[in-house]
Amino acid sequence: MAEVEKQDSGFISKPMLWWGSLQEFYRDTMGEMRKVSWPTQSEVIGTTTVVIVATIVFAVFLWVCDLAFYRAIDFLFTRFGTGA
Repeated sequence: MAEVEKQDSGFISKPMLWWGSLQEFYRDTMGEMRKVSWPTQSEVIGTTTVVIVATIVFAVFLWVCDLAFYRAIDFLFTRFGTGA
């Protein structure tokens, strides 16, 4: 009978431990979120603009490189290889 009691108490206490750890996690998370230094709206707009402009610049640069390599390889294959 004592074994059944130990098993039952262990089984019943696990969900309560899980719930307590979840509450502790939520409490700790909210405490850390209060310490965060959030950016201002102008900082967010400025950094977003920088990211968008940099993405466009790199996209154009890679497109130009791709076009140049395509033309160079096409020239080499038509001149010396099996080009159509």
